[in-house]
Amino acid sequence: MAFRTNHFRRALVNWYRRNGRKLPWRETSDPYAILVSECMLQQTQVASVIPYYNEWLRRFPDFGTLARASESQVLRTWQGLGYYARARNLHAAAKIVQDRYDGILPRTIATMQKLPGIGRYTANAVTTFAFDESVPIVEANTARVLARIFDLRERIDQMPGREFLWQRALSLVPKSSAHIYNSALTDLGALICLPRQPKCGICPVKKFCRAKDPETLPIKKARPPTLRLTEHHAFVTRQKRILLQQSDHRWRGMWILPPLKRRSANRRPAYKSIFPFTNHRVALNVYAQRRQKIENRSQRWMRVNSLESLPVPSPHRRAIAALLSKRPG
Repeated sequence: MAFRTNHFRRALVNWYRRNGRKLPWRETSDPYAILVSECMLQQTQVASVIPYYNEWLRRFPDFGTLARASESQVLRTWQGLGYYARARNLHAAAKIVQDRYDGILPRTIATMQKLPGIGRYTANAVTTFAFDESVPIVEANTARVLARIFDLRERIDQMPGREFLWQRALSLVPKSSAHIYNSALTDLGALICLPRQPKCGICPVKKFCRAKDPETLPIKKARPPTLRLTEHHAFVTRQKRILLQQSDHRWRGMWILPPLKRRSANRRPAYKSIFPFTNHRVALNVYAQRRQKIENRSQRWMRVNSLESLPVPSPHRRAIAALLSKRPG
């Protein structure tokens, strides 16, 4: 039986108009605001993004304001969202847009993709949601829906499967009101066509779905095993100051407790925690030190009352707060 594209679109959009999520970035057609939302939504849940999105636009309402901000201000505002390369790329893109395009995001997908951090999906998403252009979008939610609708038996993280999804998405996107259709397809994946235990019984496009066992789709490479790491850091205070070090690797540009090259086997940490980082599970051990000289140019004594304005990774900020609360006086 031929796939009835118009019927599929109509059923999907009708469902969306009744059940679609009300999200702040859907209340605007500002390309900057939509780009911010798309960057934040990469590998982060919607509920976590909303407060960061609102605060970001309050502090950096346009490309010009963001371009003029310092990296420290940008990282501090992003703090807690993780994957900080997204913030650095957004900052770098804002500078280019401000310098080369007078603060106006270029409308062509090819030009947009030349900006830092903007790939195929992000460029298409901004184009459809800001300019209502008829272009497809393929991300985690829509890829899952399309793989199941068309019973795709190839891996979606390899070129043949990925291109199949893009071509199918292109064939389905309507010529007008594409932003509504693309929002509907995304919400179908987020609310109904779930990774586990999809709600097939209430799916508005169930009759179009060719998947016999939806939960087995899409097919992709198995996740790598979680790696365990242990990291040791020092907690050193002097009067109303704390010794911090500006990271140059994982949290580049952010302030962390100074790493310890070695620790005494007999000493117990003053603070312990475990936090996830990509495919790692990191055990953080912090040792109280009575005195420590500045060992390199990336270390600095910081006033305790200035910590709120500094970009500090959440695991280290929690450690600092806990240890300062135990400090006498």
